[in-house]
Amino acid sequence: MPSFTVFSASCPSRVSLARIANKWTAMIVVLLHERPRRFGDLHRSIEGISRKVLTDTLRALERDGMVRRAPTADGVEYSLTDLGRTLQAPLQALREWAESHVEDVRAAQDRYDLAAEEALLGP
Repeated sequence: MPSFTVFSASCPSRVSLARIANKWTAMIVVLLHERPRRFGDLHRSIEGISRKVLTDTLRALERDGMVRRAPTADGVEYSLTDLGRTLQAPLQALREWAESHVEDVRAAQDRYDLAAEEALLGP
């Protein structure tokens, strides 16, 4: 069995890491873990995502075996595959971390920006 490491430029695991580290992927996986959804529902639920980016991300996730696209009488429904479900726990943990530490990050950004501004202005 070959050894894979994302630190190697030629390792195919880098493609998977890049896909799951994408903010849109994370949001889609978390939403689809709740229940299967139609395209319009996903689009309405994720503020700021364009229809094109949502389409491209869903296609990439389908290609990677993480999302299943199923035609229905009313249109198309998307759901997580078994492989896609394995992403839910780590992505949910990232979501929870981001939501619970937003004030810490903002405070750090404010301190950094203030120090940078003071450095530009000099003594």
